[in-house]
Amino acid sequence: MDSILITGGAGFIGSHLVRHFVNKYKQKYRIVNFDKLTYAGNLENLKDIEDFENYIFVKGDIQEYNKLEEVFYEYSIKSVIHLAAESHVDRSIENPMEFVNTNVVGTINLLNAAKKIWKGKSDHLFYHISTDEVYGSLGEDGKFIETTAYDPRSPYSAAKASSDHFVRAFYHTYGLPVIISNCSNNYGPFQFPEKLIPLIINNIINSKPLPIYGDGKNVRDWLYVEDHVKAIDMIFHNGVRGETYNIGGDNEKMNIEIVTLLCDIIDKKLNNIGSSRLLIEYIKDRPGHDRRYAIDSTKLKTELKWRPENDFSIGLEKTVEWYLNNKEWLASVTSGDYLKYYKKYYEK
Repeated sequence: MDSILITGGAGFIGSHLVRHFVNKYKQKYRIVNFDKLTYAGNLENLKDIEDFENYIFVKGDIQEYNKLEEVFYEYSIKSVIHLAAESHVDRSIENPMEFVNTNVVGTINLLNAAKKIWKGKSDHLFYHISTDEVYGSLGEDGKFIETTAYDPRSPYSAAKASSDHFVRAFYHTYGLPVIISNCSNNYGPFQFPEKLIPLIINNIINSKPLPIYGDGKNVRDWLYVEDHVKAIDMIFHNGVRGETYNIGGDNEKMNIEIVTLLCDIIDKKLNNIGSSRLLIEYIKDRPGHDRRYAIDSTKLKTELKWRPENDFSIGLEKTVEWYLNNKEWLASVTSGDYLKYYKKYYEK
């Protein structure tokens, strides 16, 4: 079996991707999940596949080049799907250097390892997962396309933009076979509750304030995580080397719309009609808060025939249902109790 290295595979998107590949390609691929297990990486997310023969977990940090090289050699890595990254904008404002070290230096380490070990083989692939935030902020009209000029506004998006540039540089300079995709905001099960949707769900469940930055009218395009994973699968197998693909959900929503929708959905499910909206609290806007993102996925839809399958209302219902049915997971990750699971990994 060919070995695929998935970095950040214990995180939100990464765990969905690992599970998808492990289950779908049992006889074709061996999946090596390489994850540092930070606060957002949780092996409980993958408990259902941990004993599968085509799945291997390796604890490691992409900032440690020697460890990466060791993994490349030990498992004869043929392809990389690179998701490992610091991804929370608020944290990047507090500590930009952490984002530079992980998102930029870590990516260069991976690129260098692939360049050295693959030695110009064209049947390999370095697939880099990025974000729409690298494009900056939109006005009321228009959408990001693959050729939109980069204009990052936060330390997070600046670090991701830099990593994108390095991936392209390795393609043009060294001939490393690469693909990049830039996605819109993901949502769904297993997302750590620092991001908007799981944060609001968790706060409603616990009757805590629902914080809204500024006037709440910042717009994002929302992509259900399983739709994103299927797009990654399609791009991985059929995408053209050296190309970039935008992945969007065709679901533009204002933040305040998301919050009120969640209030109404959860109140209905918990028979608390009208009470959750009272928890909404407007707070000072975040520095450099981009007003609007919107992804144009025409290239992906036209060339690779991908379409998002989950309408936002359906995806949001499924997401809420999952969190309400998995309150123990939610309480565990917010309290840090997940550290007691797989202790041998977390204590290393």
